[in-house]
Amino acid sequence: MHREWNAYVREDLTIEPVGEGRLQGLTFSVKDVFEVKGNTNTAGNPDWFRTHKPALKHAAAIELLLKQGARLRGTTQTDELMFSLNGENFHYGTPVNPKDPDRIPGGSSSGSAVAVSAGLADFALGTDTGGSVRIPSAYCGIYGIRPTHGLVPVEGVIPLAQSFDTVGWMARDSKTLWDVGSALIESAEAESGEFRQVHFGTDAWDIVQEDCRMILMKWLPYFQQLTGKSAWIDIAPQGLDEWVNTFRTIQGYEIWRAHGEWIQREKPVFGPDIAERFAWASSLGKAEFENKKTVRQRICEYMDTLLGSDGLLVIPTAPGPAPKRGLAGTEIERTRSRVMQLSCVAGLTGMPQVTIPIAGAEGLPIGLSVIAGYRQDRKLLRWIHEKLLKAFPETAAIL
Repeated sequence: MHREWNAYVREDLTIEPVGEGRLQGLTFSVKDVFEVKGNTNTAGNPDWFRTHKPALKHAAAIELLLKQGARLRGTTQTDELMFSLNGENFHYGTPVNPKDPDRIPGGSSSGSAVAVSAGLADFALGTDTGGSVRIPSAYCGIYGIRPTHGLVPVEGVIPLAQSFDTVGWMARDSKTLWDVGSALIESAEAESGEFRQVHFGTDAWDIVQEDCRMILMKWLPYFQQLTGKSAWIDIAPQGLDEWVNTFRTIQGYEIWRAHGEWIQREKPVFGPDIAERFAWASSLGKAEFENKKTVRQRICEYMDTLLGSDGLLVIPTAPGPAPKRGLAGTEIERTRSRVMQLSCVAGLTGMPQVTIPIAGAEGLPIGLSVIAGYRQDRKLLRWIHEKLLKAFPETAAIL
């Protein structure tokens, strides 16, 4: 047992593979929101555990991995009902960031990121609605992907906001990340072809800490060399703050629609920051929701035109390295707001985003993200492994 990391809810839970394939011999863990036959999820909250029954079957994504030869070991910690990017759980504690125990691991897929980073699993499943795979991956110094929305089956996964929810995964190396993608994304229709243009989002890069920005920008020439065409653009001419507001309004309304009845009936105990977010979500009206859906549609059309099938957008994953543990609530919300200005781009549009771990100042990991067009996931994973990382010099500070 590896209790020192506090990564697991049930480390003893094991499911053997049911087939052979690309993942033969690999072990994976899953965030404690995926159904595993006979197991009751906590979803990061004791009252959820108390009021729900054991699963009757495995989540669809787990079945796909077992068929490809992977072995499941352990369910991992999550923020309460996945409604945080922090990784600090009021009830179950904070998983320990292997790269710096004094810093948060990021959330809500906190335990999955820690399990992979600490070498307890070869890869792990998480969910990503607003950044919950990408942010902990960046903070814990591993690879992570949020796939195209709807591309990987979500059956058997506790929802948060269904028009944003995705099944994502994490690994310590790009080859494993690609192999898992090949198992989870059954259609290879978009794996061929090349990326021919890359965009760098000026407004996104302006959000990042100066020292992190200088380190990450050293890698941008390699994207230019591989694609042949590059441009600096403002991603959101109307401001990334407006994109965040659009994301949060739609997400909040959907969250209350998914969980409001249970909350009102069971009156669960939440940590203070989570309780405040649910209270805010309950106040949102349908008119606000419908208005922001229209804004979102325009954003999606704009980004689809921008990237198409051969374009990339490169941005930092987070504004800096993982923040210190135990920050005050106001500071947590301030940090969350800045993070969401970066994470909302793929979240709003439903496009795939891969975060690559880079060594930042004092060796602390920071993330460099690549966003591609719709359903270009397998091509993106292959391109990063076979072309981008091989273009980096051997002395590259890739974690």
